Amino acid sequence: MSSENKSQTYPDVRFSGSASGRPLAVVTGASSGIGYELAIQFARHGYDLLIVSGSDAIDNAAAQLKDFNVDVVAVRHDLTQEAEVDAFCNDIRAIGRPIAAAALNAGVGVGGKFYETDLCRELDLIKLNVVSTVHVAKHLVQYMIEQGEGGKILFTSSVAAAAPGPYEAVYAASKAFVQSFALAMRHELKEKGIQVTSLQPGPTDTNFFHRADMDNTKVGVSEKDDPAEVARQGFEALMSEKDHVVAGSAKNHMMTTDLIPDALKISQHADMAKPGGASNIQGGPRD
Repeated sequence: MSSENKSQTYPDVRFSGSASGRPLAVVTGASSGIGYELAIQFARHGYDLLIVSGSDAIDNAAAQLKDFNVDVVAVRHDLTQEAEVDAFCNDIRAIGRPIAAAALNAGVGVGGKFYETDLCRELDLIKLNVVSTVHVAKHLVQYMIEQGEGGKILFTSSVAAAAPGPYEAVYAASKAFVQSFALAMRHELKEKGIQVTSLQPGPTDTNFFHRADMDNTKVGVSEKDDPAEVARQGFEALMSEKDHVVAGSAKNHMMTTDLIPDALKISQHADMAKPGGASNIQGGPRD
C-alpha cells in the first residue's frame, strides 16, 4: 500500500475555539498500546493533545480521549516516510501553541532469524524507531527552544536496549540507539529548560508481538505487563524529571541491571525470542 493511501495530511491543524489555557502534549504512536495509554495519562492530567499514528485507529483513539474534556487533534501520517514526518512536524508548528510535553513512542518490532527475516520490514523498522525519532525530536526541540518555555520529552526505549537481542537483532539495536540518544539529549537540553526521560518497558500486553511475528515464541505467550501501568510509570517519571524508568514488573529490572553479564542477558533474550520456542511451553502454540 502506498504512503498516500496509508496517511492523511492536515495542512491547517487547529484546535476548536481559542487556546484552552491547558498545556499541550504531542504523542506519537498513539492509536493503541503504550502510546494510547500515555495519551490517556496526559489527558487525565489536563493536557490538550496532538496525537499521530499511521493507523486509521487514531481517529477512534481521539474520540475516546475527548471524554477527558480536553481538546484533541488526531493526524494520520506514516512516519516511516520522510515527507510524512515533515508534514507532521508542520502540523506541530501549525497549531501555534507552545509544546509543554511530548512522548516519542512510535515503534515496531520484527522477530526471527536475521538471515530469514524480510529486509524491507527491518528497514522500515529503522525508519520508524530511529530515523523518525531523530527527525521529530529535531523539530520538537528547536520549536520548544524558540518558544522559550522549556518542556518535557519522553522517549520510549525498551529493556531490550540493555544488551544485544538475538531473534530481534534490528529491534534491540534500534532501542539501544533510542536509549543512548535520549540520555545524550537529557544532558544537552538541561540548559534550555527541557527535561528528557527514557521509558524502558519490558514485554507489554499490546499488539507488538503479533505484529512482529513473535506469537510462537516464549515471550509471545508469556504473561505481560499492563500497558496502562507502564504508561503511568513513564508519565510519573517524566513529571518527576527522572533520567529513565524501567517500567513494569520486577523482572524487567533484572534485564537491565549491570550485575548480570551481557553474555547471560543475550542468552536469556535468545531463549525468550527464539522462533518456535512457545512449543516448549505447556499450552503454548505448536507448529
